Amino acid sequence: MNRQRRAGPVVALAAVLGLAGAPTGMPAASAQDGGHTAQVRWRACPEDVAADSPRLQCATVPVPLDYGDPGGTQIEIMISRLASENPAARRGVLLLNPGGPGGSGLTQPVFLTSKGLPGSVRDSYDLIGMDTRGIGHSAPLSCGFTSDGRYQGNIPPYAVDDAAVTAQAAIAEQVAGQCAANDRQGLLRHVSTANMARDLDRIRAALGEKKASYLGYSYGASLGAAYASMFPGTTDRIVLDSNYGDTHLDRDGLRRYGQGMEQTFPDFARWAAERHDTYGLGRTPEDVRTTYFTLAERLDKTPAGAMNGGVFRLNTFVGLYNPGSYDRMAQAWQSLLGSGPPTDTPPTAAGPSPNDNMWSVFLAVTCNDVQWPEDVETYRRAVAEDREKYPLFGAAAADILPCAFWPHEPVEPPAEVVGRGPANVLIVQNRRDPVTPLRGGELLDEKFGERSRLLRVDGSGHGVYVIGGNHCAADVVTSYLVDATMPERDVDCAADKTHG
Repeated sequence: MNRQRRAGPVVALAAVLGLAGAPTGMPAASAQDGGHTAQVRWRACPEDVAADSPRLQCATVPVPLDYGDPGGTQIEIMISRLASENPAARRGVLLLNPGGPGGSGLTQPVFLTSKGLPGSVRDSYDLIGMDTRGIGHSAPLSCGFTSDGRYQGNIPPYAVDDAAVTAQAAIAEQVAGQCAANDRQGLLRHVSTANMARDLDRIRAALGEKKASYLGYSYGASLGAAYASMFPGTTDRIVLDSNYGDTHLDRDGLRRYGQGMEQTFPDFARWAAERHDTYGLGRTPEDVRTTYFTLAERLDKTPAGAMNGGVFRLNTFVGLYNPGSYDRMAQAWQSLLGSGPPTDTPPTAAGPSPNDNMWSVFLAVTCNDVQWPEDVETYRRAVAEDREKYPLFGAAAADILPCAFWPHEPVEPPAEVVGRGPANVLIVQNRRDPVTPLRGGELLDEKFGERSRLLRVDGSGHGVYVIGGNHCAADVVTSYLVDATMPERDVDCAADKTHG
């Protein structure tokens, strides 16, 4: 039900290298803000960024490692720019974040443009991407993860019983110790959402802007919520797409993964049932759901080192992120149905994991933002409860993370969502999202109160604006970013048949 509300106006460590390439000749931007002075000198981006995005320019912005000691050690945050080519229409800057935490965002301006970001938005803003602190080219963080398969990612494995929780607790404790042992430059405890939000405001000031607009997805929406709450006076137009429900990911947010999969899986089940003659997964959605459990339980019995039930469940969860993945997922199921139990596979030789940086930052932010329970029994009870409540994936989402054994207590409480300030927050949410179900958007909207409007989309998957392809949602968000047309009340967008 729509709520009637008043309308409103709407990371310098030695490990960080200098920018690759010669200066482009573009003038430096400078600003003085609250005693803070910074310079932004645009240059060619590093080779790994420029290879895919030659139109981008890059620069660095120095920020304190520890905002409690602003005159101490500085680190450098790398930012990118896809500049507006229409000076008459340019409003300012649009800061972008793709989510994670742990996702590199330097190529986000070009990515969104390739997905169809409207020309009116590109004219209105310089699109500013970035590697937030700890990521990529911004004082990268490493827990030293290797590719030997002992640590499989930041969503805990599906726990089939209490013994599985106990086994995962031992791995989680080892991982937490490994992260601490690899933190030779003292960065680990300072990678948090609140510090990233402070970095955003430093970037805004360094760009010479009195205010900055923001578009963030998934965890990027949590970061945006912190930014709009901590700096309401210097934020312009804020769009938060696919929301955890707060400025951080906590146990409640993680456990909502189980709810999100239950709500989103029926879309795939209906799709697959309509194509039973092609894939053979079941003639009805109920039959497809039965096939899921048949495969998962069979794979639970496979030898160590092979595809197992936990990996199958995780792959299905990720496959629900985008309906465009359904065909590939259905083919994988079809292959599994046509084979016997997978045979054991030889262990992978140990070497640096390509996901080391991403996983490390996810853990640092998630564990630093909020205090997590340390008692393993708490997780055993939650797993047992959610295995029954959300049988598709609940026993994974409720399982134990290294946060239970994290070496650092939170430096400060998580940033509180602040309802006082300009009514400049547009919250965008699919009704069916495996990672950030609708409830997350509703919770954040309730916390912002009169500052926000909620845009609900009858869609499936993770990510709405530009990514999801819903015309109604695109029109609402674009009108807000370009013309400041904030809806007078919450909005519901019907499914866009053109985009499935």
